Amino acid sequence: MSNDKPTVKEYSNGEITVVWQPDKCIHSKMCFNGLPQVFDPQARPWVNVEGASSQEIMKQIKKCPSGALSYYVNDDSEVEKPEIDVDRIVEVVENGPLMVFGNLTVKHHNGEVSHEHRTTAFCRCGGSSNKPYCDGTHKKIGFTG
Repeated sequence: MSNDKPTVKEYSNGEITVVWQPDKCIHSKMCFNGLPQVFDPQARPWVNVEGASSQEIMKQIKKCPSGALSYYVNDDSEVEKPEIDVDRIVEVVENGPLMVFGNLTVKHHNGEVSHEHRTTAFCRCGGSSNKPYCDGTHKKIGFTG
């Protein structure tokens, strides 16, 4: 882990703010396949929060498998990240990452500690440039497993 702060981008329509953490993205394409009028990787900015209702955007973001996309309601902006009060679930994605659902504390090799919420995708292929997290490299290198 470097000392660089992870990139976090925010896009607001006044009612909600969409938060994108590109370092967590595993490029599942669920966002733009599900709501292309909001999520368009060819556009700049790639998130158009005026493209759909806040409810539609929130519903689509909840489908993000990596947690790279999240949102907060602007009235509740003091809440940094929602906590999940459920058992942790671990899922091995065929030819993809190890998905962990729930709240986690990750202790990194350099002593840093990070707190992950909702969904975390861990690299299984060994090719990620964002270890221990998945960055989608498994698709580029044809990982199977």
